[in-house]
Amino acid sequence: MTGQPAFGTVENYFNYFTEVEERFQRRRGTGLLLSTLDWALIETWKDAGIPLEAVLRGIDTTFDHHERRPSKTKKVNGLAWCAQEVLAAAEDMKEAAVGTQRDQSAVVPGLGGKEISRFCLANAEKLLLVQGHLQVKLVAEECAVTLTELAATLSNASQPMRLEDMERRLAVLEEKLLAALTMTATEDELFDLRTEADREIAPYRSKMPGVQIAQLQKQFIHKRLFEKTKIPRLSLFYL
Repeated sequence: MTGQPAFGTVENYFNYFTEVEERFQRRRGTGLLLSTLDWALIETWKDAGIPLEAVLRGIDTTFDHHERRPSKTKKVNGLAWCAQEVLAAAEDMKEAAVGTQRDQSAVVPGLGGKEISRFCLANAEKLLLVQGHLQVKLVAEECAVTLTELAATLSNASQPMRLEDMERRLAVLEEKLLAALTMTATEDELFDLRTEADREIAPYRSKMPGVQIAQLQKQFIHKRLFEKTKIPRLSLFYL
């Protein structure tokens, strides 16, 4: 699989996180908030190029199986319970779509330059408020300047934009921020985050392959680093 959205509409793909959250909450029947582990798992699916439709199918299949069980003493309390069915749905869709291609330069209806410009400006403001290690603050300020420049360019653009190009620029900024956070974190802080990740993942290890567990652990630690410093995620997937 590639890291590009291979199925469904581009519009739905950039609503990836929201669509997954809403489907899980609807099937569970409560407003249960997703945990850091849940969000990290969604991000591993997105980064692995697992189609949104496959994730939604996997969630539905998991709950369908659970509802048919004679005893329902255990609830589906986390997205990780859906991991096996999500991967199975992704494989089924991959096999069914062999030989198909789609245009990756499409412009998303309803996700235009002005909306993305506002998103960039809002994140730039948040980055200017970042506290903590001097190196992190400096990188955050540099990224804020870049976001402000991107917002101005988008607001004045007369031509349709390529979302993939914009997403790459934002990914580079996130990588710079993550590198600064990782470099300035102490060994004890990273050890504690690793321990927290292992503890959260432990109940679901039998439901996921080793590669996915390693990716999930990495994403969990990254997400917690951003959360602890109140640094916003810049990707359009968070718009």
